[in-house]
Amino acid sequence: MRHGYVADWRGEEYEASPDGNDVRLYRARPAEGFEEVTSARYVRVVPFSEVTRLAYVTTHCTWRGEPFLVLGEHDGWLRVEYAGGRAPVAERLGLETFDRGVYQAWAPRAEVTGLAERAV
Repeated sequence: MRHGYVADWRGEEYEASPDGNDVRLYRARPAEGFEEVTSARYVRVVPFSEVTRLAYVTTHCTWRGEPFLVLGEHDGWLRVEYAGGRAPVAERLGLETFDRGVYQAWAPRAEVTGLAERAV
């Protein structure tokens, strides 16, 4: 499940983070010009002008008949955030209040339908 920036650089897509006039590119394996920041996490900073595409990708789904964003995945469970904007519905679903007006939960992947990525 993807949720965050991606960038195309030299014909490949990377997880990314814009940083002013630069873009930080991330990968899970070592490569020339990438520095290890943690185990299985490498970064390279490139000028924004070298990136051919920068987009923000979100994964959407339906769970219990309501719209959600997928924030992550672990052991057959999806971390979902309610996207319906109606507090009474979030409360009826028993979602955790993450922040004011932000409701999240762990949903069994088997119960989630309509998984789809959107990039802007």
